Amino acid sequence: MSHTTTMNHLTRDDLYSLEQYATRRKAFRAQVLEHKKLRTLHLGPHMTLIFEDRLTVQYQIQEMLRIERVFEAEGIEDELAAYNPLIPDGHNLKATCLMEYAEREHRARELARLRGIEHRIYVEVAGHGRSLAIADEDLDRSDEHKTSAVHFLRFEFNAAQIEAIRSGAALTLGVDDERYGHALRITAASAAALAKDFG
Repeated sequence: MSHTTTMNHLTRDDLYSLEQYATRRKAFRAQVLEHKKLRTLHLGPHMTLIFEDRLTVQYQIQEMLRIERVFEAEGIEDELAAYNPLIPDGHNLKATCLMEYAEREHRARELARLRGIEHRIYVEVAGHGRSLAIADEDLDRSDEHKTSAVHFLRFEFNAAQIEAIRSGAALTLGVDDERYGHALRITAASAAALAKDFG
Protein backbone atom coordinates (compact mmCIF):
# COMPACT_ATOMS: atom_id res chain seq x y z
CA MET A 1 0.00 0.00 0.00
CA SER A 2 1.36 3.40 -0.89
CA HIS A 3 1.93 6.28 1.50
CA THR A 4 2.50 3.92 4.42
CA THR A 5 4.66 4.93 7.31
CA THR A 6 5.22 2.37 10.02
CA MET A 7 5.12 4.99 12.78
CA ASN A 8 1.62 4.06 13.98
CA HIS A 9 1.72 0.40 13.08
CA LEU A 10 1.09 -2.32 15.63
CA THR A 11 3.75 -4.92 16.38
CA ARG A 12 3.54 -8.23 18.21
CA ASP A 13 4.66 -6.41 21.38
CA ASP A 14 1.46 -4.30 21.27
CA LEU A 15 -0.83 -7.32 21.31
CA TYR A 16 -2.17 -9.39 24.19
CA SER A 17 -1.38 -13.10 24.15
CA LEU A 18 -4.42 -15.37 23.72
CA GLU A 19 -4.34 -16.05 27.45
CA GLN A 20 -4.12 -12.36 28.37
CA TYR A 21 -6.85 -11.50 25.89
CA ALA A 22 -9.17 -14.14 27.31
CA THR A 23 -9.08 -12.38 30.69
CA ARG A 24 -9.19 -8.82 29.32
CA ARG A 25 -11.55 -9.26 26.39
CA LYS A 26 -14.76 -8.13 28.07
CA ALA A 27 -13.29 -4.86 29.34
CA PHE A 28 -11.28 -4.25 26.15
CA ARG A 29 -14.34 -4.88 23.97
CA ALA A 30 -16.41 -2.42 26.02
CA GLN A 31 -13.63 0.18 25.69
CA VAL A 32 -13.43 -0.29 21.90
CA LEU A 33 -17.22 -0.17 21.40
CA GLU A 34 -17.37 3.10 23.35
CA HIS A 35 -14.40 4.46 21.34
CA LYS A 36 -16.10 3.49 18.05
CA LYS A 37 -19.31 5.41 18.78
CA LEU A 38 -17.94 8.78 17.68
CA ARG A 39 -16.05 7.14 14.78
CA THR A 40 -19.08 5.39 13.27
CA LEU A 41 -21.05 7.56 10.85
CA HIS A 42 -24.29 6.60 9.11
CA LEU A 43 -24.45 8.17 5.67
CA GLY A 44 -28.01 7.88 4.44
CA PRO A 45 -30.05 4.76 5.19
CA HIS A 46 -27.70 2.11 3.78
CA MET A 47 -24.08 3.21 4.18
CA THR A 48 -22.02 3.16 7.38
CA LEU A 49 -18.40 4.32 7.65
CA ILE A 50 -16.32 3.20 10.61
CA PHE A 51 -13.19 5.33 10.82
CA GLU A 52 -10.37 3.05 11.91
CA ASP A 53 -7.43 3.82 14.16
CA ARG A 54 -4.84 1.96 16.18
CA LEU A 55 -7.34 0.83 18.83
CA THR A 56 -10.06 -0.38 16.44
CA VAL A 57 -7.45 -2.24 14.39
CA GLN A 58 -5.91 -3.84 17.47
CA TYR A 59 -9.37 -5.08 18.42
CA GLN A 60 -9.89 -6.62 14.96
CA ILE A 61 -6.51 -8.36 15.12
CA GLN A 62 -7.10 -9.65 18.66
CA GLU A 63 -10.49 -11.03 17.63
CA MET A 64 -9.04 -12.74 14.54
CA LEU A 65 -6.23 -14.30 16.58
CA ARG A 66 -8.77 -15.47 19.15
CA ILE A 67 -11.19 -16.96 16.60
CA GLU A 68 -8.43 -18.69 14.66
CA ARG A 69 -6.46 -19.67 17.81
CA VAL A 70 -3.29 -18.15 16.35
CA PHE A 71 -0.35 -17.96 18.75
CA GLU A 72 2.67 -18.64 16.51
CA ALA A 73 4.79 -15.66 15.48
CA GLU A 74 4.32 -16.20 11.74
CA GLY A 75 0.53 -16.27 11.98
CA ILE A 76 0.49 -13.16 14.14
CA GLU A 77 2.73 -11.33 11.66
CA ASP A 78 0.32 -12.29 8.85
CA GLU A 79 -2.59 -10.68 10.72
CA LEU A 80 -0.52 -7.57 11.47
CA ALA A 81 0.40 -7.27 7.78
CA ALA A 82 -3.26 -7.59 6.77
CA TYR A 83 -4.66 -5.07 9.25
CA ASN A 84 -1.89 -2.49 9.80
CA PRO A 85 -2.67 -0.71 6.50
CA LEU A 86 -6.05 0.30 8.03
CA ILE A 87 -4.31 2.53 10.59
CA PRO A 88 -4.11 6.22 9.52
CA ASP A 89 -0.61 7.47 8.68
CA GLY A 90 -0.88 11.00 10.11
CA HIS A 91 -2.02 12.68 6.88
CA ASN A 92 -5.16 10.68 6.15
CA LEU A 93 -8.33 9.14 7.53
CA LYS A 94 -9.08 5.49 6.87
CA ALA A 95 -12.49 3.87 7.05
CA THR A 96 -14.29 0.61 6.58
CA CYS A 97 -17.42 1.30 4.51
CA LEU A 98 -20.39 -1.04 4.84
CA MET A 99 -23.31 -1.14 2.39
CA GLU A 100 -26.19 -2.46 4.45
CA TYR A 101 -29.40 -3.96 3.11
CA ALA A 102 -31.43 -6.37 5.20
CA GLU A 103 -33.02 -8.36 2.36
CA ARG A 104 -30.89 -10.39 -0.02
CA GLU A 105 -32.75 -9.49 -3.23
CA HIS A 106 -32.77 -5.79 -2.34
CA ARG A 107 -29.05 -5.94 -1.53
CA ALA A 108 -28.19 -7.67 -4.83
CA ARG A 109 -30.22 -5.13 -6.81
CA GLU A 110 -28.73 -2.11 -5.05
CA LEU A 111 -25.12 -3.33 -5.18
CA ALA A 112 -25.54 -3.75 -8.94
CA ARG A 113 -27.13 -0.29 -9.26
CA LEU A 114 -24.41 1.39 -7.18
CA ARG A 115 -21.40 -0.06 -8.99
CA GLY A 116 -18.35 2.18 -8.43
CA ILE A 117 -20.04 4.23 -5.69
CA GLU A 118 -17.04 3.69 -3.38
CA HIS A 119 -15.01 6.08 -5.56
CA ARG A 120 -17.57 8.89 -5.09
CA ILE A 121 -17.41 9.18 -1.29
CA TYR A 122 -15.74 12.31 0.07
CA VAL A 123 -14.83 14.21 3.23
CA GLU A 124 -15.13 17.97 2.81
CA VAL A 125 -13.22 20.39 5.03
CA ALA A 126 -15.09 23.71 5.23
CA GLY A 127 -13.22 26.29 3.17
CA HIS A 128 -10.57 23.80 2.05
CA GLY A 129 -12.26 21.52 -0.46
CA ARG A 130 -12.86 17.80 -0.59
CA SER A 131 -10.81 14.66 -0.23
CA LEU A 132 -12.23 11.94 -2.47
CA ALA A 133 -11.96 8.35 -1.25
CA ILE A 134 -9.20 6.11 -2.57
CA ALA A 135 -10.92 2.73 -2.39
CA ASP A 136 -9.78 -0.85 -1.96
CA GLU A 137 -6.06 -0.49 -2.56
CA ASP A 138 -5.33 -3.99 -1.28
CA LEU A 139 -7.65 -5.79 -3.70
CA ASP A 140 -10.56 -5.09 -6.04
CA ARG A 141 -13.78 -5.75 -4.18
CA SER A 142 -16.07 -4.77 -7.03
CA ASP A 143 -16.43 -6.06 -10.57
CA GLU A 144 -18.12 -4.84 -13.75
CA HIS A 145 -21.50 -6.05 -12.48
CA LYS A 146 -21.70 -4.82 -8.89
CA THR A 147 -20.05 -3.01 -6.02
CA SER A 148 -19.04 -4.89 -2.88
CA ALA A 149 -20.88 -4.69 0.45
CA VAL A 150 -17.56 -3.84 2.18
CA HIS A 151 -14.88 -1.35 1.14
CA PHE A 152 -11.71 0.04 2.68
CA LEU A 153 -11.29 3.76 2.05
CA ARG A 154 -8.42 6.22 2.44
CA PHE A 155 -8.95 10.00 2.47
CA GLU A 156 -5.75 12.02 1.96
CA PHE A 157 -5.44 15.60 3.22
CA ASN A 158 -2.95 18.37 2.53
CA ALA A 159 -1.27 20.46 5.25
CA ALA A 160 -3.84 23.28 5.07
CA GLN A 161 -6.74 20.83 5.37
CA ILE A 162 -5.11 19.06 8.31
CA GLU A 163 -4.50 22.36 10.09
CA ALA A 164 -8.15 23.30 9.53
CA ILE A 165 -9.38 19.95 10.85
CA ARG A 166 -7.19 20.30 13.95
CA SER A 167 -8.60 23.80 14.46
CA GLY A 168 -12.16 22.51 14.43
CA ALA A 169 -13.27 23.25 10.85
CA ALA A 170 -16.68 21.85 9.93
CA LEU A 171 -16.49 18.47 8.20
CA THR A 172 -19.00 16.95 5.81
CA LEU A 173 -19.12 13.32 4.73
CA GLY A 174 -20.94 12.74 1.49
CA VAL A 175 -21.42 10.85 -1.76
CA ASP A 176 -20.99 12.89 -4.94
CA ASP A 177 -23.34 10.75 -7.02
CA GLU A 178 -27.04 11.16 -7.69
CA ARG A 179 -27.57 7.38 -7.34
CA TYR A 180 -26.93 7.77 -3.60
CA GLY A 181 -26.86 11.49 -3.01
CA HIS A 182 -26.48 11.68 0.74
CA ALA A 183 -24.35 14.06 2.80
CA LEU A 184 -23.84 14.37 6.54
CA ARG A 185 -22.46 17.21 8.63
CA ILE A 186 -20.11 15.44 11.03
CA THR A 187 -20.82 16.37 14.65
CA ALA A 188 -18.22 18.42 16.51
CA ALA A 189 -17.58 15.47 18.86
CA SER A 190 -16.95 13.07 15.97
CA ALA A 191 -14.82 15.63 14.11
CA ALA A 192 -12.71 16.08 17.25
CA ALA A 193 -12.25 12.30 17.52
CA LEU A 194 -11.15 12.10 13.87
CA ALA A 195 -8.79 15.08 14.28
CA LYS A 196 -6.72 12.92 16.65
CA ASP A 197 -5.79 10.72 13.67
CA PHE A 198 -3.51 13.52 12.47
CA GLY A 199 -1.22 13.12 15.49
